[in-house]
Amino acid sequence: MKTYIHARLSKEDRAVLEDLKQSTGHSESELVRRGLHLVSKELGPTRSALALAGQSVGRFKKGPRDLATNRRHLQGFGE
Repeated sequence: MKTYIHARLSKEDRAVLEDLKQSTGHSESELVRRGLHLVSKELGPTRSALALAGQSVGRFKKGPRDLATNRRHLQGFGE
């Protein structure tokens, strides 16, 4: 099943789309799909916090075990 979207384009964006359509022979839909894939590749894969933390996970032997869940540890933080 296909999903349809509607997008508002400025005159400049519409002109770019028309130019691309003429020069490539691709449909508007194909150009938008290709654009989405290009932006996705540019941003790179999304990574979890665990993956971003990498080798530092589990390195600390001391410290409060409930640091992430106990609000008491956040008192005065950000004031």
